[in-house]
Amino acid sequence: MGQWVDERIWLALMIGNSRLHWGLFENKTLCHTWDTEYLPESFVQHLAKCQTLDDLLTTLSPSPRRAMARLYISPHPPLLLASVVPSQTALWQTYPNVRVITLDKVPLQGVYPTLGIDRALALWGAGTTWGFPILVIDAGTALTFTGADANQNLVGGAIMPGLGLQLATLAQKTGQLPDVELPQQLPQRFALTTPEAMQSGVIYTLLAGIKDFLEAWWRSFAEGKIAITGGDRTLLINYLQSRFPEIANRLVVEPNLIFWGMQKIVDSR
Repeated sequence: MGQWVDERIWLALMIGNSRLHWGLFENKTLCHTWDTEYLPESFVQHLAKCQTLDDLLTTLSPSPRRAMARLYISPHPPLLLASVVPSQTALWQTYPNVRVITLDKVPLQGVYPTLGIDRALALWGAGTTWGFPILVIDAGTALTFTGADANQNLVGGAIMPGLGLQLATLAQKTGQLPDVELPQQLPQRFALTTPEAMQSGVIYTLLAGIKDFLEAWWRSFAEGKIAITGGDRTLLINYLQSRFPEIANRLVVEPNLIFWGMQKIVDSR
């Protein structure tokens, strides 16, 4: 990362399958996080022309501007970028002072070339915080499991459609099934309406799959920890607490594992 360790303020950007996830750091401290929709090329070019950090953060979101109002910083703080969307990666490389973090920068052993950088960063952030072995559940657009052993070797994992994606696919790929929102609490298993039947089918089968994966992990790594992150983490914890409380109580919930992974890599350079 070159001189990055000497920078006081820096931005982290994780480009996910559905949104942009932002983090604002002061040295090693994650001061603020927020999400935005994908931004058009003209918008990124506008950001590159911002003359002050105040202008930059106001353009992105007012909240981080308030969080960092006390600081005097250059208009283009370093941007550490990780992405699972190649077209968006190319777009953001037009921003001044950007560094793209790729899979070879994550110090995990035994990774395969197509492992998602988001999965690798979340796993590294969790393992360097709570210790290895560790398994990370990322409950985003896709729901993923990614694990590493005590020697920081990738054990492997799995990928499946997330809760929202499963419901959206049912609505989009069938003739009469409706768009359905995810309930805040675990729904009735045997439903008496079509929307509730869709919720039940998706949620209960997903919970059963999660339980099976976690039990398999603990059979292999009895003392191994499990962390859960991603946009649907709170819903999943609510559901697991109702269905399998003994499992829910063993999970570490942390929304910012990917940013923690980025920070650990910056700190190691």
